[in-house]
Amino acid sequence: MIKKIIKTLLVITLILIIIIFYLSFFGVKTAKFNNQINNNVLKVNKNINLSLDKVNYLLNPYNLTINIKTKNPQILLGDVKLDIKDVKTNISLKSLIYGQFLIDDLQITTNEIKLNDLISLARSFQNSLQLSILNKMTQGGSIIANIKLDFNEIGKVKKNYKITGTVKKAKFNFLNQSKVRNLNFDFDIRENFYLLKQIDTEINSIKITSPLIEITKKKSLFFVNGEILNDSTEFNIEKFKTFFTSLFQNINLKKIEYKAVNKFSFNINKKLKFNDLKVETNLDLKELIFSGKHLKLKPYFKNFVEEIKFKKHKIVINYKENIFDIKGKGNILLGDKLDSLSYQIIKNNNILSFNSKINLKNNSLLIDFLDYEKKENISSLVSIKGNIDEKDKLTFDLISLRKKNNEILIKGLDLKKNLEFVDIDSFKINYKNNQKILNKLELKKDDLNFIIEGESFDASKMINNIMGSDKETPFIFQRVKSKLKVKIKKIYIDEVNYMNNLYGTINFDNNKIKNLKLESTFPNKKTINLSIKTNNYLETTTRLFSTYPKPLIKRYDFINGFEGEYLDFYSSKKDGISNSVLIIENFKVKEVPVFAKLLSLASLQGIADLLTGEGIRFSEFEMNFSNQKGLTTIEEMYAIGPAVSILMNGYIESKKLVSLRGSLVPATTINRSIASLPLLGKILIGDKIGEGVFGVSFKIKGPPKDLKTTVNPIKTLTPRFITRTLEKLKKN
Repeated sequence: MIKKIIKTLLVITLILIIIIFYLSFFGVKTAKFNNQINNNVLKVNKNINLSLDKVNYLLNPYNLTINIKTKNPQILLGDVKLDIKDVKTNISLKSLIYGQFLIDDLQITTNEIKLNDLISLARSFQNSLQLSILNKMTQGGSIIANIKLDFNEIGKVKKNYKITGTVKKAKFNFLNQSKVRNLNFDFDIRENFYLLKQIDTEINSIKITSPLIEITKKKSLFFVNGEILNDSTEFNIEKFKTFFTSLFQNINLKKIEYKAVNKFSFNINKKLKFNDLKVETNLDLKELIFSGKHLKLKPYFKNFVEEIKFKKHKIVINYKENIFDIKGKGNILLGDKLDSLSYQIIKNNNILSFNSKINLKNNSLLIDFLDYEKKENISSLVSIKGNIDEKDKLTFDLISLRKKNNEILIKGLDLKKNLEFVDIDSFKINYKNNQKILNKLELKKDDLNFIIEGESFDASKMINNIMGSDKETPFIFQRVKSKLKVKIKKIYIDEVNYMNNLYGTINFDNNKIKNLKLESTFPNKKTINLSIKTNNYLETTTRLFSTYPKPLIKRYDFINGFEGEYLDFYSSKKDGISNSVLIIENFKVKEVPVFAKLLSLASLQGIADLLTGEGIRFSEFEMNFSNQKGLTTIEEMYAIGPAVSILMNGYIESKKLVSLRGSLVPATTINRSIASLPLLGKILIGDKIGEGVFGVSFKIKGPPKDLKTTVNPIKTLTPRFITRTLEKLKKN
């Protein structure tokens, strides 16, 4: 009996061992428990149904669990079907015996499924605003995932879950501003940690790759850091125009070609708000082209074509807390010639700071109001440091130009938005200009006023401006409301003539010269005085008086060769129009080709011969003229002398055309005419044929360097000629 019992137990034990062995190695396929599995899944999420075929059950005798595996099931989420490659899970044998069927863990391997379908599955677990926005932004793509989940006693997912997989050809559209296409990457998702690897995509047609992006959850924030690479590409400006306009408002970008390595990090909260963004970009800039029209560089660089080009620049860009820090160096083209440039630009909120150095060698540089020119193939270092504030006020802390022993240095220069002058701390020059004249002086600020003093300065352009131009007076400090004291040892008025010890004061008010008084002495002890006044009606009057007019008259091409005893110049200017009077007493004219030709054509050879010797003397010269927008109109120019008298009018279009006409009469004829005024008719007509010819009428016309002269004899003097002559004789 005992043997039978033992034998029976051994058989049962053997059968159990065989069953356990079979269930452990081969398992059982059945659909019997499908409903129970589905019911347990519904406990996790009531919106999810599983479509299962036969399920393979495999016993694990060590921990008394059953491993459940199924092939090609489907997850049903409404009308959406997610194709699954296989599902694995373990259930407690005890739970199975007592009908509690508890899922311990779950492993899911998917086939390639749509990205939007996966987002829908995620929303079934937690329908957040972020997932809703992400679903709207997602326009395509697929995903393959391996999901491993562990559950606690009440069916909640434990924190040791792991999700890995691959995203292929994803498409996103962010607020119609940025379009992401062909996004591919591998991912590894764990509790509070997200890893994206081998990323490549196109953002607004720009190809971008990234070896790694890490996302770590810290409390309610997600910390993101990674690296983005992009190959050499031409940037599509139009697609990022809004971004660049907000960053650099006055820069019109036309072309960018570059490759870059970008390291970045930032925090993002559950409401998709960013903070603590940090970006470091190492940029290999092949070419950058932007419009420089608003910079108004054409007067300084003759080859400038309203475009600035950067070529072969190495740039490092750092961004942190609304601060852009850009450092770079490379080549710059202001026309068709390359020069080297280094720079740093910092944009802190609405304040833009800059510090740049350019080694000008191949490009020329012209500073017209200083008569300074740096020619091509001569090295010159230009340094510029300053900032632009939120009101677009431009401040130059430093502007420096150095070329061998030459230097132009400006400190503390403030300009308004329209480049009007506001203030300056100091201005120092030490250079030789185009006429090889040394310009060495310094402008210094003294409280609210200024002092300008120095060894020498070429003021020829300023004097030209005062004596006839319709342009604004080219003082660099003309926008200051203050007082300027002047003390300069030597002032050149042309390449040869100069004055000693220029001194005086200039008062500025409301952007105008309110009152100016300057005095100086020529080497021959002759004097010169200049005064300028502006009244409350914005009318400016200028008075220039000199007992040595020769160097001043030289600047009038059409009356070149004058030597006079004194000069008196008066001008009144308002609304861009000036009316002037120029008077010269006791002077001689010599070496004037046009005048000599005029006299020869008039058969006044005796007078013409005087031009090759001592010259023709005049007792008085007076010219009334006006200037407006480059046009000089001579209402009347009258000169009377013992040999000849002239009455002339016309106009001169600056550097383009001269057109003058008038009358020229020998003094003997004038004297004879005036002495016989009671018998004027007889004198004008004459008793004999040819006796009544008094002089000539003439015309001078053409470009300044190619004047044509025509002459016709006159038999009658114009009433205007006789009237002006009588006025002068009566005055004398």
